[in-house]
Amino acid sequence: MKIKETLLQGVLVVEPAVFGDHRGWFMETYSGAKFKEHGIDMDFVQDNQSYSATKGTLRGLHYQLHPKAQTKLVRCTRGAIFDVAVDIRKGSPTYSKWFGIELSAENKKQLLIPKGFAHGFMTLTEDVEVQYKCDELYAPECDGGILWNDPSIGIEWPIHVTPVLSAKDEKAPLLKEANLNFFYNN
Repeated sequence: MKIKETLLQGVLVVEPAVFGDHRGWFMETYSGAKFKEHGIDMDFVQDNQSYSATKGTLRGLHYQLHPKAQTKLVRCTRGAIFDVAVDIRKGSPTYSKWFGIELSAENKKQLLIPKGFAHGFMTLTEDVEVQYKCDELYAPECDGGILWNDPSIGIEWPIHVTPVLSAKDEKAPLLKEANLNFFYNN
């Protein structure tokens, strides 16, 4: 398993070792012991899975406030997505900056998104399944979001079409109007 840092502190790309032969392949998608070897220590308590039928579906940008903030380990198990993390920690040197990466069933990469970051993704293919682990249970009273195309963030989404959005995501506030309780501590 390879774990690579990104330009955003704590946002990590995880590349599982894949072992293949004439039968197919095998990979270990998560190992608490291997994460601890890399200084990542958390207990995942919930697994989520989503399905999107249409290319250009956009989910996000979502976060969960303290005291129920979540770290997520995201992977795409069918199709492909452009996965994004946005730093929403007040006082951070990378506040409002984003990192994006293609996650696909083919490349098997994963993205670790820590507390204090908003998360979203756009489907790059039809029939997409995304799975992610969370270190905190879903708490609707702590649920928050930011508008997917907030110009102060400037995410460069790879598909230039009007995305398929939920009603909730269509009405999400701009970053400057969002209810946030994340603060940067080095």
